[in-house]
Amino acid sequence: MNTLLHISDARQSYGQSQILQGVSLEVPEGSCTCIMGRNGVGKTTLLQVIMGLLAMDGGAVHLDGQDISHRPTHDRARLGIGYVPQGRGIFPRLSVNDNIRVAVLGRTGKAGPIPDLVFELFPMLAAIRQRLGGQLSGGQQQQLALARALVTLPRLLILDEPTEGIQPNVVADMARLIHSLNRERGLTVLLVEQKLAFAKALAERFYLMERGAMVWDGPREKLNDDLVRQHLHV
Repeated sequence: MNTLLHISDARQSYGQSQILQGVSLEVPEGSCTCIMGRNGVGKTTLLQVIMGLLAMDGGAVHLDGQDISHRPTHDRARLGIGYVPQGRGIFPRLSVNDNIRVAVLGRTGKAGPIPDLVFELFPMLAAIRQRLGGQLSGGQQQQLALARALVTLPRLLILDEPTEGIQPNVVADMARLIHSLNRERGLTVLLVEQKLAFAKALAERFYLMERGAMVWDGPREKLNDDLVRQHLHV
């Protein structure tokens, strides 16, 4: 299977604190890969490095064999990386429609219509398209954040804790949607998630992080209770 995303020896620091300590990982094309770890181990920092939101002290990021380590964030998005950050990152004072139009503008460099696919995947958003982003529930905001990422037509979708702050029934809907995008549409997914059951329902391969380093990786079937207790339980 072709490797779509390859991170090698990524290092990143804040002042004197070393946050990423030589992180390497591979995301095969068409896969769903999950990174897990306790709070504060560097998971979000790693995703921001992949997106170019944080500069690395060393290491490399390759997308489909192309070195993008020094590309700006907007270039990485146009090369096919969609990103839904922790906290969603929507514009609270823009309508649902305008939030999505901004993403269209970011992809093409010019204003354009919202693709029909968006409201096919998210019929709830079609009914509230004039509502302001800040007026939406947590689940609706997460759907909007996903819609904004998907409108860029990504090859790789990066999700940072997509279940955070949303109700259990919406979590189930989210799992079905991500599963459909990955398995039926072939979209490669890199997921950071705290809910183990949610992650196991979606991801085939797992990476476990501690203190800015990968301490284990392997297929879902090998992620046993001992590993969970050692690296994930608080």
